[in-house]
Amino acid sequence: MSEEQPIRVAVPCRACLSGEDLDWLGDGRSVSLALDLPTTVEVVPGGPSGAAEQADTGWPAEVWAFLRDRFPGLPAGEAPAVSVSSEAPAASGLSSSTALIVALFRAFAEAAGAPAGVRVPDATLVQWAYEFEFARFNGGGMDHLAVAEGGALLIDGRERGLPVVRERLEFPDDWRVVVVDSGTRKNTADHIRTVRAQLAAGDRALAAYRAEADLASGAAWEALRGREHEALGEAMTRAHRAMRDFQGMSTPVLEELRTLALRAAGLPLKLSGAGGGGSLVGVCPAAEAPGVVARLADALRDPFPGARVIPARAAPASRSARAGDRVGVSAG
Repeated sequence: MSEEQPIRVAVPCRACLSGEDLDWLGDGRSVSLALDLPTTVEVVPGGPSGAAEQADTGWPAEVWAFLRDRFPGLPAGEAPAVSVSSEAPAASGLSSSTALIVALFRAFAEAAGAPAGVRVPDATLVQWAYEFEFARFNGGGMDHLAVAEGGALLIDGRERGLPVVRERLEFPDDWRVVVVDSGTRKNTADHIRTVRAQLAAGDRALAAYRAEADLASGAAWEALRGREHEALGEAMTRAHRAMRDFQGMSTPVLEELRTLALRAAGLPLKLSGAGGGGSLVGVCPAAEAPGVVARLADALRDPFPGARVIPARAAPASRSARAGDRVGVSAG
């Protein structure tokens, strides 16, 4: 690689509106929404090698090594130094880790291929990012599709490999997403190990969760398609209750946050991600969002000083998704 202008890649995070784990359990639907709280990676082609700046994982070096095995001509040695920033809270169930991995794959591939005019298709990079993360956490591919494609996705799960994107929608422009970061971190790896053990044992609670979460996902998608805001809130509440009641994914802190949000701002919240901590998400009309955020922040200030209220917009569909270049596996 020769000295060039910095390559900057921004990837949105993901809120799960319904159907956690169904993307890799199979036989179930999930609804994801990309949020404009991006993780940004910047790399200088031909610049100095070294550990990533502002990154608290070894992923830049590991992604570089992964790419070197698949990208002809990628230089040997250490990964180029990168700078990383994120607007999404870490370990919060918003898939900021997957956003970082996808951004690293895009930035490194572009940096390596730019001098020769080589471009790795986005679908290939997303597949590689999924394989990279699956080898470490044994989870699913909803997050990779969600952050790569943007918009809202209805996803059919698969037990192995990237799930199927059944339908795509742009989130209504006159709706906003409110994120409540509880300030308590979740542990996705432990959660996936627990659920895989349930699956192997034929656990009845897991079976009940899968059935109820799938129905909630169907209701959430119909609400999105019909632009029915209140119906979406009801479907997300149904999805949250399935997570809590069948899988124990909520906590007393998260439940109290939900109660406060409903009482103070009339906002139904749903846990996003593996649970045990992390963030809750709700949807409200854009015109009401400033007031909802202010009331909610005021209500949480004393009892939950470590919590944060983060207003967010939905991230639009990517150019490849708008052009019909499907990253997910075709249902046909």
